[in-house]
Amino acid sequence: MEKKNYITPQGHKALTDELHQLLRVERPEVCQLVQWAAANGDRSENADYQYGKKRLREIDRRVRFLSSRLDDAVVVDPSTVRSEKVQFGATVTVRDEEEREKTWSIVGIDEINTELGRVSWQSPLGRALIGKEIDDEAVIVTPQGQTTVDIMAIKYVALT
Repeated sequence: MEKKNYITPQGHKALTDELHQLLRVERPEVCQLVQWAAANGDRSENADYQYGKKRLREIDRRVRFLSSRLDDAVVVDPSTVRSEKVQFGATVTVRDEEEREKTWSIVGIDEINTELGRVSWQSPLGRALIGKEIDDEAVIVTPQGQTTVDIMAIKYVALT
């Protein structure tokens, strides 16, 4: 049974842009390099040819991955969600046991960036927050142990 690939519009655009860059820019350039290198004779000792073929395989593998992710994508615009509970796309402010506040946005697995406060809805933090309301406690279980946080605020806004 397949899992849904929830993604924000911004994440979908990033994957689409990367796919476009690979197919329309990088792959044609590398194909041209390989063609030029092949015309230079002995391919067994031709570093340009060998590198080019290796890079083509890497590009093709990434193109297949991105195409698959985009085919399975379910785009959810956080700015259209109306809920009092934490759902996909929510930006949640929590307070931990030491009274430190942190804000996290619940995003798709292709959009994770902890430096920007973006965590996957499938991560331990994301799973602990989903379904909670303001003033609820969420218990986060990680390999380092268990932590409890209080939900302080829930917003649904487009990510930038």
